[in-house]
Amino acid sequence: MTDASTATALPAAAEALPKTRFDFVPLILLAVIALAAWPAVGSSSTWLTLTFAGLAMGMIVFIAASGLTLVFGLMDVLNFGHSLFIALGAYITTSVFAATLGWTSAGSLAPTLAAVGLAMLAAMLLGGAFGLGFERVIVRPVYGQHLKQILVTIGGAIVGEELIKVVWGPAQIPLPPFEALRGSVLIGDAAVEKFRLVAVAVGLVVLVALLYLLNRTKIGLLIRAGVQDREMVESLGYRIRRLFVGVFAAGSALAGLGGALWGMNQQIVVPQIGGQVNVLLFIVIIIGGLGSTLGCLVGALVVGLLTNYVGFLAPKLTMFSSIGLMVAVLIWRPQGLYPVTSR
Repeated sequence: MTDASTATALPAAAEALPKTRFDFVPLILLAVIALAAWPAVGSSSTWLTLTFAGLAMGMIVFIAASGLTLVFGLMDVLNFGHSLFIALGAYITTSVFAATLGWTSAGSLAPTLAAVGLAMLAAMLLGGAFGLGFERVIVRPVYGQHLKQILVTIGGAIVGEELIKVVWGPAQIPLPPFEALRGSVLIGDAAVEKFRLVAVAVGLVVLVALLYLLNRTKIGLLIRAGVQDREMVESLGYRIRRLFVGVFAAGSALAGLGGALWGMNQQIVVPQIGGQVNVLLFIVIIIGGLGSTLGCLVGALVVGLLTNYVGFLAPKLTMFSSIGLMVAVLIWRPQGLYPVTSR
């Protein structure tokens, strides 16, 4: 076939390929949950406040869970040690805030945001660095062995939690919001805490960065190709192992960032903070579809909304609401809201 005929055939072949339609049904689920809670809550202003709080919580959970879904979706690694990096990020934030207390004492917004940004950056950098060591020592020997991955990563998380106690102590550390981030902003009739607006903004940045990296860059293409056919990509001269190590470090860095935000949201940091949220993260990625970034986002938002509504209407059922939601979603869609069909 000549070059001219090839050039003519390619567009025709591209047009012949079936186009995948975007599935809007999971997004409709978000609206259904929110609208169903409206009459139950009663007050429109309270409902708006709970909705914004739920979306903000969902974005924080998404940031932490995105690292987990990244590692599992691209590396097929069940990392139950993800909680360690969440706790590490929260404790690093306490240290950075203590060191930058002079910046924020005046209550100005710019120095406060600079201190928060520095804490998040430090949590990401150190989380990623410790993730490299965790991958090399604990995860690498058990690639492709899911049962052993679960056991050794849980053991690594336990050891890491004890090391955190050695460095920062076993007692809880308060992490109150800075003066400039206290209080709320009125959006219509809803009162939205200032910190929650920061969390939503950071979550949107993480989402855009992940989608762009995985779908619009050469590195993302190589990583996804390496998941499908590692030998073929390596035969082209690319070192897939280095890319996968980078993915694990990125996932650990996102866990550190999520831990920083979760610690600021809880306002108290304890050594078990990672374990407390780790179960919620697995619920989110199961609901969203194992390995799906978009599914992780939608699952986190659904869980965040439902947790806030149930916490207001029936506090005793809050612990079971997420599990019940996961069961309902799996009955409806056994592979999650946005399954990765190419796994």
